[in-house]
Amino acid sequence: MTNRSVDSDAWQQLKNQAKRMNAPDNHLSFLIARENRFADFAVRGGGILYDYSRQRVDREVMASLVTLAEERNIQQQFFDMVRGGIVNATENRAALHTAARDFSGQNMEVNGVDIAAEIRRVRKEMDAFAQKVHSGDLKGTTGKPFRHVVVIGIGGSYLGTEFVAKALEGLADKNISLHFLPNVDIDCFGGIAEKIDPETTLWLVISKSYTTTETMANARQAESFMQRHNLNPKDHIATVTAKGSPGDDPDNPVLAAFHIFDVIGGRFSVTSAVGGVPLSLYLGYDRFERFLKGAEEMDRHAMSAAPQNNAPLIAAMISVWNNNFLGYEANAVIPYSTPLSKLPAHIQQLYMESNGKRVTTEGKTLQTETGMIVFGEPGTNAQHSFFQLAHQGRPFPIDFIGVTRPHYDKYAQKSKGVTNHQELWANLLAQPQALATGKSDPDNPEKQFPGNRPSSTVLIKDLCPENIGRLLAFYEAKTVFEAFVWGINPFDQFGVELGKTMAGKIRTNMAKRNEDPQFPAEGIGEIERAYLDILSKGEW
Repeated sequence: MTNRSVDSDAWQQLKNQAKRMNAPDNHLSFLIARENRFADFAVRGGGILYDYSRQRVDREVMASLVTLAEERNIQQQFFDMVRGGIVNATENRAALHTAARDFSGQNMEVNGVDIAAEIRRVRKEMDAFAQKVHSGDLKGTTGKPFRHVVVIGIGGSYLGTEFVAKALEGLADKNISLHFLPNVDIDCFGGIAEKIDPETTLWLVISKSYTTTETMANARQAESFMQRHNLNPKDHIATVTAKGSPGDDPDNPVLAAFHIFDVIGGRFSVTSAVGGVPLSLYLGYDRFERFLKGAEEMDRHAMSAAPQNNAPLIAAMISVWNNNFLGYEANAVIPYSTPLSKLPAHIQQLYMESNGKRVTTEGKTLQTETGMIVFGEPGTNAQHSFFQLAHQGRPFPIDFIGVTRPHYDKYAQKSKGVTNHQELWANLLAQPQALATGKSDPDNPEKQFPGNRPSSTVLIKDLCPENIGRLLAFYEAKTVFEAFVWGINPFDQFGVELGKTMAGKIRTNMAKRNEDPQFPAEGIGEIERAYLDILSKGEW
């Protein structure tokens, strides 16, 4: 059995290394001044550059982290995951998000079903559907071609897709406007309803079970909206759902139903039909497939590269080091690229829902902390938002993400002798350095900066579909590698269920009050009853 104990030799060795790294002579300002710092602490692989030269590590720390990775056998576990092993123990499932972007042509049977063949079938269906929409062969009730697509889905049913759509919007040339309707808040629905042309709108309902409360509430609103505009919902709705779900029912026909599978979890699903259908409509299927192939390249790198040269594995071990040995509680993701502005929100769910666990896969209470709090905004916006705290308040590691070439390169006006892109990069280069080195000013204590604040930098060359796929798969692999170190299951999410269950009791009381305003609340607490009174009266 893999040794996951915090008493293991590798774990104890790292605890000792952390004490050593806290010594003043191991301040980051000294570490980054050492010869060959960048050459020795940067990894190129899977189409990206991962620079951890401004992390609080040296060769001894990295050797110990690699030893821990080998002790926990995390690369073999990743390989087993890719090959269809039952890595989601609580739900007795494989976790095959990597199969969604596998172009090897190999079969992969799970419970008597060739998942690889099914995924290839769905890809062909997505391609054909997108072509029909783009050509105008597929039209709505009044015979007008579709010009708007509204994605109805919450959590993993939209966050990854929204990130990719924003990242690649410069390539969106299919005359399709893409909208996202995740929140059950009626103002979310109303805001979209005001922007779209009902006759040219395709509603894409994404739910594996087709029972998700928020999604179904919005789907019913959409159907009512269409009917009020004398449109037939079956001419304007497509679904992404499990085979045989209520969204895949011949008795309730829709334009098309695209299948998703239990072995691909929501937050890992953007490379499945969850992302494939809306992104193919928005960008064209060919670009979606290029995105898949970039993700596949990173998957292969994560699976096969030696640990010391494996970008997501090293990133995962750095994260474990910062969390469990240096005691940091949060990690910021700061993309210095406006098109990547939705990446932090996606990683919030990917990482915190996957790794926010308190028991091991054996059901034992963990002896250490797992995932950190993840947040972020694009640079340079973040510098004028929360970098005061980053530099002088409570420290937290940062992932800086840079793009070498912008999508829009024709605007070359200079300010202070540099282009906008160069100004952006001046900040991208300066901030990690300033966080690391700090600044001494004995006469003005408010202007002193302690430094020694760690960061990594992730670089991609440009905003092509392949690079967005590589970046997505990098963070997915990093997340999974960390989970394997801790011995937790990153593929379930029971933490989201308790609040939903309690909401059901409150909903029942609301429904009864809708029928009888005098109905006394039952089965809920005094505080909840008080708020029901406020809601019904509209005042307090």
